[in-house]
Amino acid sequence: MTTPEPTPVRICVLGATGRMGQNLVRAIHDSTDFELVGALASADSAARGADAGSAAGLPAPLGVPVEADIRAALARAEVALDFSVAGAVLGHLEACLAAGVALVVGTTGFDAQTDARLAEAALQVPVLIAPNTSLGVNLLAQLVERAAASLPPDYDIEILEAHHRYKVDAPSGTALKLGFAAAAGRGIDLEQPPSPPRTGNTGPRQAGAIGFAVVRGGDIVGEHTVLYAGPGERLELTHRAHDRMTFAYGALRAASWLRCRSAGLYTMADVLGFR
Repeated sequence: MTTPEPTPVRICVLGATGRMGQNLVRAIHDSTDFELVGALASADSAARGADAGSAAGLPAPLGVPVEADIRAALARAEVALDFSVAGAVLGHLEACLAAGVALVVGTTGFDAQTDARLAEAALQVPVLIAPNTSLGVNLLAQLVERAAASLPPDYDIEILEAHHRYKVDAPSGTALKLGFAAAAGRGIDLEQPPSPPRTGNTGPRQAGAIGFAVVRGGDIVGEHTVLYAGPGERLELTHRAHDRMTFAYGALRAASWLRCRSAGLYTMADVLGFR
């Protein structure tokens, strides 16, 4: 008895005309393991009604229009990839829930209400929250937790992150993910929201605090360093992304993994087998 060939994962990209959305469309086009069946942009997008492939700069159209109606965009999808904006995530989630479509959320900066609703919806459909879909960053988070657990408390932890000038949330979702990993290693809770940047006469560093430093400028794709500063030495764990396609490939790997899962709330650690 022959084993049937696996069918391509049918993907809908939410936020298809943004930087990451266009990279996802190109990555899907370059692979035989995925099929783009839907593309969503905001109602006021100049690309509304255009072909998603053309909007992403591909040489030939894909036959998938950029929709403003999410129900139409999700009609044939198995998995939706949301790389839109924080304020749109909740509405996208409700539409995926109604359509029975699994959801990967790569958007960051959404509020506590949306976070709670994602967890609630995961009782009915598979939901994967991935502030960063890079495989390297998610391995970094595991190393950060292990280092924090291994080093004594007098090693101060600082998280430094840099992104392009257009990024609107700070610290980045990835920086917060690394902060939570460090806090887990220390067996403490990460302060929410994190302490504001240090300015003026702040006094000495608070013992045990996990600090954040933010840079915004140019076209920096994404850089994250976790610094452990101890007596007479320091350890730095760093990840630098050079191309947004790194995140697109990771998101597609997450989509492929999520298609075969039952309802539940997942992270990239599940995709990579870390838990």
